Amino acid sequence: MTHRIHSTRLADGRELIYVDDVDSTLPSPETRKADARVLDPRPATATMRQDVLTGEWVSHAAARQNRVFLPPADQDPLAPQSPDNPSELPDVYDVAVFENRSPSFGPALPAEAGADAAGTELTGVPAADDAPTGLDDTAAIGLGRSRTSVGRCEVVCFSPEHEGSFGSQTVARARTVIEAWAQRTEALSAMPGIEQVFVFENRGQEIGVTLPHPHGQIYAYPFITPRTQGVLRSIASVGDDLFARILDFERGEGTAADQRDAGAGQRIIASTEHFTAYVPFAARWPLEIHLLPHRHVPDLAALTKAERDDLAPFYRRLVRSLDALYDTPTPYIAAWHQAPVNTHRDTVRLMLQLTSPRRAADKLKYLAGSEAAMGAFIGDVTPEAQAAFIRSGWEKAVD
Repeated sequence: MTHRIHSTRLADGRELIYVDDVDSTLPSPETRKADARVLDPRPATATMRQDVLTGEWVSHAAARQNRVFLPPADQDPLAPQSPDNPSELPDVYDVAVFENRSPSFGPALPAEAGADAAGTELTGVPAADDAPTGLDDTAAIGLGRSRTSVGRCEVVCFSPEHEGSFGSQTVARARTVIEAWAQRTEALSAMPGIEQVFVFENRGQEIGVTLPHPHGQIYAYPFITPRTQGVLRSIASVGDDLFARILDFERGEGTAADQRDAGAGQRIIASTEHFTAYVPFAARWPLEIHLLPHRHVPDLAALTKAERDDLAPFYRRLVRSLDALYDTPTPYIAAWHQAPVNTHRDTVRLMLQLTSPRRAADKLKYLAGSEAAMGAFIGDVTPEAQAAFIRSGWEKAVD
């Protein structure tokens, strides 16, 4: 059996994709109710401006200012619609993906935005004089450069339940979510003008989450993100086999030149046939876990069925490990770093980076002067001690 996947449209034209469990008891997605709401037109695509000091692009999406903030359970916008709750999901579902109503990027794509995608006159800030008709010049740096924030932002609902996270799902449902991530990564990567696809889950009000509903998001960017550009610089310096060497280094299996660290192997959390999770050598956060596939895989879409089947219970238990450390749920950001869509597919490997600012039961690490202003992190605990602590949670997180 396979996961049923069906695409339809919401009342304002946004795409909605149903992804059903393999053993789903729901009716066929083709027979589910249409969205009968009367909605306002979608907001105009935002504009992004370049920071000339760093070359980074900053999207200014004013429509996001009015998004829903911690609604009561009976007004959950990610629950199936009811007579009293005109939510975003018109009918029952297992996993559902839809275009964000208040996106940071999109809904326009370069081909749809035409010449306007390249640059517009925005409150006196002109685009570059030689702006092309697409977004193929985002790597250039200059004063006063602006571009339309083309791309796409999607919401991934893990469950119709009002509260929870990835870790609160069953193994079968976790596998369905991974299938949705893979399908959407492939679909978004094929859209014109998309340079990178980012899958992530924010969990907890401490992170800034405004909905307790178990969900994540997917961003399809019109540029390669700053974090990935840093990875590309490291690959250019260290070698095309950087990720393989990192994995060997953390396992304590590297060459003599790579194994000058006496802690190698001590930072491993757990391994399966296809994946290894570990605390990185230079961890920034009080709780930080990286996960790498054992073979080179550029993104979630490239995982085999066997790898996806292996990943579902493994990743689910990793998330549950963080909750097992304290008496209350642990806030986190689960970030799936994927290779750029059109370049470096053979050198940038799929990697999960799971981080939490929680440094004690009732304390958070705040990014203050050194971290926020200069990007120079200071850790309060060694990665080896951190790994031992997380392993204690791993042992408790058995179903």
